[in-house]
Amino acid sequence: MFLELFLGFFTFLLIWDFIHKRRKNKLFKNAGIPGPKGLPLLGNILKLINENTETLTYFNKSMRTKYGKIWRMWFFHQDRVFVQDPKYFESILSSQQVISKNNSYSLLLPWLGDGLLLSTGSKWHARRKIFTPTFHFKILEQFVEIFDQQSTVMAKKLYDKADGKTVIDMFPVVCLTALDIIAETAMGVKINAQMNPDFPYAKAVTEVSQIIATRVIKGNQRYDIPFMITAPHIAFRLKKHISLMHDFTDTVIKERRVALEKSIADGSNKPLDVSDDMGVKKRMAFLDVLLQSTVDGKPLSNADIREEVDTFMFEGHDTTTSGISHTCYLIARHPEIQQKLFDEIRQVIGDDKNKAITTRELQELKYLDIVIKEGLRLYPPVPIIGRMTDSDVVLNGKLIPANTNITLLLYAALRDPEYFSNPDEFIPERFLNEKIDPFANVPFSAGPRNCIGQKFALLEMKSTISKLLRHFELLPLGAEVRPMQNLILRSASGINVGLRPRVYS
Repeated sequence: MFLELFLGFFTFLLIWDFIHKRRKNKLFKNAGIPGPKGLPLLGNILKLINENTETLTYFNKSMRTKYGKIWRMWFFHQDRVFVQDPKYFESILSSQQVISKNNSYSLLLPWLGDGLLLSTGSKWHARRKIFTPTFHFKILEQFVEIFDQQSTVMAKKLYDKADGKTVIDMFPVVCLTALDIIAETAMGVKINAQMNPDFPYAKAVTEVSQIIATRVIKGNQRYDIPFMITAPHIAFRLKKHISLMHDFTDTVIKERRVALEKSIADGSNKPLDVSDDMGVKKRMAFLDVLLQSTVDGKPLSNADIREEVDTFMFEGHDTTTSGISHTCYLIARHPEIQQKLFDEIRQVIGDDKNKAITTRELQELKYLDIVIKEGLRLYPPVPIIGRMTDSDVVLNGKLIPANTNITLLLYAALRDPEYFSNPDEFIPERFLNEKIDPFANVPFSAGPRNCIGQKFALLEMKSTISKLLRHFELLPLGAEVRPMQNLILRSASGINVGLRPRVYS
């Protein structure tokens, strides 16, 4: 009896799977989107069984060689279209019908909640409206002081290793600096992570990011129940680290809310739109903005605020860490470019390496601008982004069915020889001499869901990199990078440089 029930249920699943996939497979075929033949129920999940975040780059290359710049795969009952052709990016990223994040992002929900990164519809519009004025340049320039102070701490600590021989992995060094910066700008608190390298929050972010990135590609970990059954120790670590981060954020929010209520009671609080005598708005942490904001006339709850603060803490330090570290790695291996940068810095800032940099001076570092652009092209901090079609939609002439997961492979697209000459070479001048399709170079995404913090990130990158170059000569020491397509771009071998104290002649 049991065997008959099992066979009946299994037959039902096979029929359901065939019917479920039939229409989409037909539309994919008509649209000229190829892909590997899959197994019933499992789809193509077995093709990824031996892959990990380091081998994913090579896997994507092999798929492009076989199927072209756009292909499809089935992960159990879910379809996914992979795109690494910039000519599709404009139609996808600009579309109002492809504004939702794909289902891989759901793995971030236990950590980030339904904040600005993951939310959609009216909630996303309301939250985006709150934050947009906060990223106005006049507000951001007031954070330059924090960028400068924290990068000064980093430089002082690096002198102990700046002997011209020691290999330094820049990622963990910059990570603590960026964490200090985002904690002060997002939450208004000094956590002094650089003085405490074992700061639990930083370790938790690294661990959770790696676990979630692995879950995206591992069939047995992709869904919660199989994950808890087949990898219970990893599931426990994930829950423990997320709880640690939430406890930290909750504590800060409660303390800031009490302080806000006290300032309102004693009359010392100022409205968000109050400026000083010079007409400049006071510097406020993003948390302060949230505490004083309303949606439909109602204040945000602590839970609402936590999901936004957690989102900014994640997106605001891990991504800039990747961008700064990889750009330093490239500068160290191109001495002629480093010399041009140093000459520009001396011309703009002068020879006092301890002088605090100003926003105006950062804006005048034009060569540093294109060096960072080229660094982000070669090593985009977010190597993969995802969207979901809410309805059948035509993208660049191809009809894509509703509820299709679209994965944009930025890392591959930003090295496309059809759009960039010598695409694997570090040539900052290409941004002066070549006409570059704006949708071929989208390290911060584009369209309505572009990165709201990109101006913040670029200012932080310019401030931190210029500080390092004022104090040190970057040397090409250590192993070459081995890209890992984690939630953000990392390197399995570290992002290595050597340092030597800068000599001003």
